[in-house]
Amino acid sequence: MDIVGTDPSGQIAAAAAVGVDRLVQVGVDVASSRWSVRLAEEHLGVLAAVALHPNDAPRLDDLDEALRQIEALASHPRVRAIGETGLDHFRTGVEGRAAQERSFRAHIAIAKRYDRTLMIHDRDAHADVLRVLDEEGAPDRVVMHCFSGDAEFAADCAKRGFLLSFAGTVTFENARALREAATVTPLDAMLVETDAPFLTPSPYRGRPNSSYLIPLTVRALAELTGNDLAQVCAAISVNGERAFGPWR
Repeated sequence: MDIVGTDPSGQIAAAAAVGVDRLVQVGVDVASSRWSVRLAEEHLGVLAAVALHPNDAPRLDDLDEALRQIEALASHPRVRAIGETGLDHFRTGVEGRAAQERSFRAHIAIAKRYDRTLMIHDRDAHADVLRVLDEEGAPDRVVMHCFSGDAEFAADCAKRGFLLSFAGTVTFENARALREAATVTPLDAMLVETDAPFLTPSPYRGRPNSSYLIPLTVRALAELTGNDLAQVCAAISVNGERAFGPWR
């Protein structure tokens, strides 16, 4: 839920009005991670995730100090995930990938030390993400944030016990590989998200995204997988609590 420049209470209320009453606010740097924690303190329907985004890691003047500040937030009871972290080979060139990988490994360690779910950003880096997780040992709970792989990668992730979180892109007719990935994802491995303000589901593609549009993505997942809508909603609810624990 990206609500910078908007009224958080209004956005949260709009989501709750359509049945989306539990949210995770995700940090992407020290400042936004601290803000996420404050929001989660103020709203019982919001939990926090804290991290340094993979694309930011190579640009930081002092990566170690930033990681220390993220770790200082990790023990907060309203922080339930470390993320989004991971690897991005689309926006980060070869020259920045060593720092990016060092940051990813550090976040994995933090997640394991504090028993937090690891929330992974993976863009054009599927094989390397799995390599690093295998080398470090994955935490007990892993969420593939804004899943972008194909059916083969989805099956591989599900086999490892990871949760796959689908955003509005799964509603796009031209996202064939992603839509096929959804069809092979077991219900007990499925989550849903906005990645707001981006990846707005059809028919509102191109407009700013927000959590109140989540039902469109959930309906698309039900249609793609051939499951009853209520069954999909129930599974996502259970999976959310398994990943992040109770909101209240």
